[in-house]
Amino acid sequence: MHNPPIIDVIIPAYNEEKSIPKVIAEIPNIVRHIVVANNNSTDRTGEVAKAEGAEVVFERQKGYGKACLTAMDWIKKQAIQPDIVVFLDGDYSDYPAEMLELIQPILKGKAEMVIGSRALGQRESGSMTFPQVFGNWLATTMMKYMQGAKFSDLGPFRAIVWKRLLDLNMVDQNFGWTIEMQIKAHKAGLQYTEVPVNYRKRIGVSKVSGTVKGVIGAGYKIIFTIFKYW
Repeated sequence: MHNPPIIDVIIPAYNEEKSIPKVIAEIPNIVRHIVVANNNSTDRTGEVAKAEGAEVVFERQKGYGKACLTAMDWIKKQAIQPDIVVFLDGDYSDYPAEMLELIQPILKGKAEMVIGSRALGQRESGSMTFPQVFGNWLATTMMKYMQGAKFSDLGPFRAIVWKRLLDLNMVDQNFGWTIEMQIKAHKAGLQYTEVPVNYRKRIGVSKVSGTVKGVIGAGYKIIFTIFKYW
């Protein structure tokens, strides 16, 4: 690991022009590149993010995982590779400054992947819908009994050693991205832990929990992914 460590941030974003400036502004200055994956937004997400100093990559195909993979491809092309990559949502529901706590277990050599757990932190009233809370409980419980993986959340705010992330060979292109990473990390024997993170109401409407179709689609894909890697 470099001294100081090189940290890049990946933010998948779809129609987040109102929130993305706030997210970028609160990211600690220890970060090298902030890579915003503009997932075929119909607003000015890409322009606004670039104006705030982020590197912007465009991905036409809709999908959370697909956007993350496109951002990873951009990082792979850099002459100097990062030590740690942090994933963060672009809707301002996470607290970017908490990144400093999120990466501590990695910097101390106690973990290779750290999940920011909303279940362990403080959630603003209304920040997570009942289907989200129940879905996280169901998924983590199934992972515990089927794979022996100990997680309390599938939170999007997470940090992982870059080389270990590449070793996981991530493939999911939509809702199964977070749980695929956690299951693969567990099965590969990565050291992992969770830290409490706070969570607030997002700016705008959720692409997942904001619609019945989104909730059903995400729930199906998460359960499918658990069985896929069982």
